[in-house]
Amino acid sequence: MEIKNNKIGLGIALATITMTGALVSQPALAHKAAKPHVHQVSAERLAEAANSKAEVLEAQLRAMQDEIASLRAQVGATAPVAAVDAQKVQELDAWMTSVKSEPVVKKDKDNMLYFRGGFTANDESMVATTNSLGNGATAGHKNGWNFGAGMDFSLNDNMFGLMDKTELLGELDLNYVDLGTFTSSLAVTGTTALASQSMLRINASPKIKFMKDSKLRPWIIPVGFTLNVISPPSRGDSITELKPAMNFGTGVDYNIWKSLYIGADVRYFLATTSLDGTNVNGLTAGGSLGFGF
Repeated sequence: MEIKNNKIGLGIALATITMTGALVSQPALAHKAAKPHVHQVSAERLAEAANSKAEVLEAQLRAMQDEIASLRAQVGATAPVAAVDAQKVQELDAWMTSVKSEPVVKKDKDNMLYFRGGFTANDESMVATTNSLGNGATAGHKNGWNFGAGMDFSLNDNMFGLMDKTELLGELDLNYVDLGTFTSSLAVTGTTALASQSMLRINASPKIKFMKDSKLRPWIIPVGFTLNVISPPSRGDSITELKPAMNFGTGVDYNIWKSLYIGADVRYFLATTSLDGTNVNGLTAGGSLGFGF
């Protein structure tokens, strides 16, 4: 459109120059009888001068158009880059604003090292080693005490999306059980001896703990694995000491101060068969002291 306007302007300029030449040449024609050759030469020079000026103007206009086109191309090339930079700055500002507005999340110390102890009651007295109840021997005790330690490791905060505020942990627990002393009859020599009846339980269990973010946290162990190590062994001739079993439990933990917890629990240990006639089934009940980390 601009080129067309420039051409129209040049046409008007040429027409004006031509008309001017024509007007100037009219008086000259009235005196052509006196100087016909001189006036003809002047008209030709004027026409040549007008053509030359028109060419110069057209060249200047073309140069200006080329410069304008170049400037537009440069602006068009830089505009997308500037727009992208502005968009990145806006996104960064929005991200910083969202981070600042988010509440500070307090990391819970869901892992725990605990120590527990209390009362022990076996289903039956443990017939161990050569306890034949002869020659003045006495049966072992069913009741006693226990003490141990363990660790809870947090695995998931919401039971893999199944239950909100319900945490799944893995528990590793070592528990020593003391059932007192008894008089044992040694079948080989026929003599008696005073023996101490004890047992070590090594437990690995899943633990489900409820009411996350609360100070009071009840929990259950649906079923876990236990390895019972009894002392003295079940029989003098075979010296069998190990008996696999299952364990079940329930309890509660309470956060009394910072990372310090107290708790109470009841656990039952079940072996489906006896160990050479020795029953290792029984329960423990007591309290615990834990340290979160």
